[in-house]
Amino acid sequence: LLVHYPPKVAVSKLVNSLKGVSARRIRQEFTGRINRTIMHGHLWSPSYFSASCGGAPMAIVREYIEQQKRLLQGARQSSLEMHSSPA
Repeated sequence: LLVHYPPKVAVSKLVNSLKGVSARRIRQEFTGRINRTIMHGHLWSPSYFSASCGGAPMAIVREYIEQQKRLLQGARQSSLEMHSSPA
């Protein structure tokens, strides 16, 4: 997730807000299909990772993010193939 936000906003506040808004929307959209016993009713863990990409050209950052998506999709496909192939 690439986010541009004002430098005066604390990263912890930004993450808390993103997690809160997304959790509410997910619960609204999937009412009755979310198992609230998992994570004791929480959708997100309390931890997060943040990194700065200030100064990097936006095209390079976008390319990096897209590459991560492709790597993740490839890993998922490999995992599916490994689990579905006969032994």
